[in-house]
Amino acid sequence: MTTKKKRSPHTATDSWVVIAADSALETEKPQNGDPTFVKLKNPATGATSQYLFSSGDERVYEVKAFNEEYRSWFIGQMVQRDGRLLYVTPVDPVFLVLPYLQSGEVEGKFQPLQQVVMDEDYPACTRLLKCKQALESVHHVADEKEVSSQKFHRYNQEKTLEWLKKKVENTVTALKKTDIAVGGAVKSTTYVRVKQESDATEEDYLRYAHGLISEYISEELSKDLHKHLQLPEISSPKVEPPSKKRKLSDKPVEAGEDYTKFNSSDFARKAPKKMTAAQKSLAKVDKSGMKSMSAFFSPKVKQEKN
Repeated sequence: MTTKKKRSPHTATDSWVVIAADSALETEKPQNGDPTFVKLKNPATGATSQYLFSSGDERVYEVKAFNEEYRSWFIGQMVQRDGRLLYVTPVDPVFLVLPYLQSGEVEGKFQPLQQVVMDEDYPACTRLLKCKQALESVHHVADEKEVSSQKFHRYNQEKTLEWLKKKVENTVTALKKTDIAVGGAVKSTTYVRVKQESDATEEDYLRYAHGLISEYISEELSKDLHKHLQLPEISSPKVEPPSKKRKLSDKPVEAGEDYTKFNSSDFARKAPKKMTAAQKSLAKVDKSGMKSMSAFFSPKVKQEKN
């Protein structure tokens, strides 16, 4: 892996700090052109994502950004205001071709890939057909037939699920060789290297691997893959009834709270305390004609003069 800075087309002073494999940024043949960043449709969300095509469009890489607020770079004698750190990692181009094959499933007929992989919003998608890996692997997710030396394809759901299943199984094998926790000790979706948990089951590995692969496919296809893997549904946790005794919070009350709603248990009347002997004697005194204590502190009412 090498760290390189990429000159941004916006201004002469903007740069990107990129961590990428040498194969992603090297240019073996000048006629193939330089590696280029392009925008393509994310196969999982349908939103716009950034990708990198290597020289000659032989390989595709996804671009992930690590970004923290108030971060910048010192590059030579210059301060780069864009403090993001870009990670460039290889991605199977079949994942990017798959949504276009699925959209062509409606017609249910064999078509050339050039007619399937087309998108007015993302014209760079046609570069996927130059990737050797995409052309050699598309038969894993589609039926293929050749007529007059021209190949035609049609999306196949069963093949796709089997292909994704193998992806999951290969991911499980890789996970078992690492120290990444996949059981109940996992506290976040990020990779955290910890001591291997002894209680991790085969189902834990399958679920974790399924989650990783699902980041590259649609939600509907992820659900189909979940069934294909014969993973049992996770039952929703039981909701414990609230405690009868509410504990006061030391947090400040937010303005959005509804002050008219209180828990009646918080304001339950307490049993009266026993009176002392002096209080009992005072209670027996005839108080008729006596002023109350508050009368001595209330303002005097001025009398009008006749």
